[in-house]
Amino acid sequence: MKAVVMAGGEGSRLRPLTIRRPKPMVPIAGKPVMEHILNLLKRHGITEVIVTVQYLASSIEDYFGSGSHFGMRITYSREDVPLGTAGSVKNAEDHLTEPFLVISGDALTDYDLTDIINYHNEKKSMATLLLAHVHNPLEYGVIITNEDGHITQFLEKPSWGEVFSDTINTGIYVLDPKIFTYFEKNKPFDFSQELFPMMLKQGDPIYGYVAPKGYWCDVGNLSEYMRANADVLTGQVEAEIPAKNIGNHIWCEEGVEIAEDAQLYGPIYLGRDSKVRSGAIIHGPSTIGTYTIIDARAQVDRSIVWNNSYIGERSELRGAIVGSSTNIKSKAVMFEGSVIGDNSIIQDGAIIQPNVKIWPDKEVEAGAVVNTSIIWGSQGRRSLFSRFGVTGLVNVDLTPEFATKLGAAYGGILPKGAVVCLNRDSHRTSRMIKRGINAGMPSTGINVHDINQVPIPVARYFIRNTEAVGGVHVSVSPYDQRVVDIKIFDQHGLDINKTTERKIENLFFREDFRRVYLDEIGAIEVLSNTDVIGLYMEGFNKVVNREVIRRRKYQLVVDYTHGSTTQMLPDIFSSLGCEVIVLNTSKDDVSHSRSPDELSKDMQRLATISSALHTDMGIRIDPSGERIWLVDDRGRTLDGMKLLAVMSNLFLRQHHNGTIAAPVTAPSALQHLARRYDGYILHTKVLPHALMTAASREGVVLVGDGRGGFVFPSLQPAFDGMLAIAKLLELLAIFETRLSEVVDDLPAYYMSSTSVTCPWEHKGKVMRILSEQYRERRAKPIDGIKIDLGSEWVLVLPDADSPLFHVFAESVSTEQAQALAEKYARVVSGLQQ
Repeated sequence: MKAVVMAGGEGSRLRPLTIRRPKPMVPIAGKPVMEHILNLLKRHGITEVIVTVQYLASSIEDYFGSGSHFGMRITYSREDVPLGTAGSVKNAEDHLTEPFLVISGDALTDYDLTDIINYHNEKKSMATLLLAHVHNPLEYGVIITNEDGHITQFLEKPSWGEVFSDTINTGIYVLDPKIFTYFEKNKPFDFSQELFPMMLKQGDPIYGYVAPKGYWCDVGNLSEYMRANADVLTGQVEAEIPAKNIGNHIWCEEGVEIAEDAQLYGPIYLGRDSKVRSGAIIHGPSTIGTYTIIDARAQVDRSIVWNNSYIGERSELRGAIVGSSTNIKSKAVMFEGSVIGDNSIIQDGAIIQPNVKIWPDKEVEAGAVVNTSIIWGSQGRRSLFSRFGVTGLVNVDLTPEFATKLGAAYGGILPKGAVVCLNRDSHRTSRMIKRGINAGMPSTGINVHDINQVPIPVARYFIRNTEAVGGVHVSVSPYDQRVVDIKIFDQHGLDINKTTERKIENLFFREDFRRVYLDEIGAIEVLSNTDVIGLYMEGFNKVVNREVIRRRKYQLVVDYTHGSTTQMLPDIFSSLGCEVIVLNTSKDDVSHSRSPDELSKDMQRLATISSALHTDMGIRIDPSGERIWLVDDRGRTLDGMKLLAVMSNLFLRQHHNGTIAAPVTAPSALQHLARRYDGYILHTKVLPHALMTAASREGVVLVGDGRGGFVFPSLQPAFDGMLAIAKLLELLAIFETRLSEVVDDLPAYYMSSTSVTCPWEHKGKVMRILSEQYRERRAKPIDGIKIDLGSEWVLVLPDADSPLFHVFAESVSTEQAQALAEKYARVVSGLQQ
């Protein structure tokens, strides 16, 4: 016997899941629902199938093909316009010369088809309908049969007042080809609403077969879809699960990785090469698709996640559905009944309220609370650039194709034939992204100088002193190994300004890239590290007094953090006559990222080693060579602000009437030091670009960011950790003092900081009200709102990239500074109401 599988349904009640796929292609436990139907047919010896298709027909045809891979022979019958259930089957009339089975391709069932076929033959029926008992018959056709099984009455989708039975039509029929005589071809016609009532009226033999056992679910809406997945995993329906049961009803395909401390409570389905990271918790029934990642400490409860999606760290899914290639970022929450369409992004900390539907290709910004469904429009990324450049999760936000587009967008705003330098750190992630950029730029006529893997200060210096008009540096984030940062530089080696960022963003999102003819395609030249580093060292040696440092004969412990400075700093220390104990010098493909806790442990270890060996100081330089952390000769760890005060003290002693540029968050101790040495403090915005720009101001001798970053205008207006080390050693030698003595000489100061969440839409209101309420006490506006309280101050600073406010406070004691910061954090929270 042949079967007709009806697969033309749009699945409108399953939207947004069916925006880009027909309902029969919706996956259940690793397979499209229609594949489960074909497996059922095959189990009952039916291998010749006609599939009727209409909505997104190619999706079905491409997946199933001729059927040979499934052990079947499949023929397709296409409808140009919807013809109804009977009309679509009549299109295949030429293939149906004997009794045949009709079954829906978008319902899930395990009924014994052999039994209904035998029943049909025994009754010599023209049409036999497989019937089922359901709790709520309102969405189905209700049917009454007599004792012999002959159908006596139909009612299609009744109201409760019309319900006279709980026996419904499952859409599974065995039919005789004679039924085709009742209606014409290419005209809409329906089995249950037109054909069967007509046959009943004519007195034709039409029977209903109530199966004694079996499962049936029409997967008609989102809750039924979730139920069908759960029922497959719990064994309530006989269906093939393409995975191995590893125990406790946890099904795993090949390549699945589960962290040792992850907690899984079945039933759970894990698709091929999916990953469950450390501390993640999954409660069943849940289905996780192929290549999907459940990141550290995420919680998934009774939810379905489709293929190639990412569930971020500490995010929560509770009874939710996530489509394909969708990113749920860190700490986002999805509540019961919420659905996210394909290729969407839910940013950090966003909350999707119960039953909210997000259509495909949408982005929900960080911290947003979504109460209503988002259907029209696409926000896209709020912006391409953040304070760290272009940044995102590798192979989630930042993919090779994204990198190629970014390279083409950057190249497209530059003159044809211009030169751009490309640089990266040693991690293979950065190599992949850099090569994507390297492919995009020549396509726009830009020549690429590949300067390999040099520290960022070296790359900046090389760019500003050669013919290059810009540069790109790719590195793994120092804070999170899953994140890649892409920094773009201008012709001076500085971070590009906002105007240039907007030009790149406009071209990137418009995708109107310049494509040059073949003889204008840019060249790619790999430069020698010796030449690149040599140019930098020429400038470095001109601004460092090596003789005075050599006479001091420093003993140091240096943590290289596996960074790119390992190829330079050993030679620099040797030339300066320093005796160095080294840590973490390998440049192999290791993670450069450190969490705050890990960084604290690194510094404790550095302090322990430095103290035990009685060295002059312990130094940690970040992998990019831009920032340093210090331990003094008494084993004390210096935080970023303390280090800024130390460097300011030394530089103002050397440069009387000099100016130190520092962020508006810097402590008042800098002002005291400036008065002591007849110098000046220039406060700037906190962003790196503002600090580097300040280095070009007249009289500025040093710029510090309060986080271990220093700019020395005598060499270049860019952060340079290597030069910071050399200048610190030089000044300590000149003044014949030890680092601990400089620390002890600093004015006392007490600071505290905290953060408070605030939705993007409330940020402007909070800033306006704060400005109005504290107008009389407000300090000169530089960055955020700084409130002068006499012997203490508070700064309320909106975060540029996240739905946050940062609150900084300085007072006469640590306790009072903390109390002040917490007080104004409560003020900011209250103003959001």
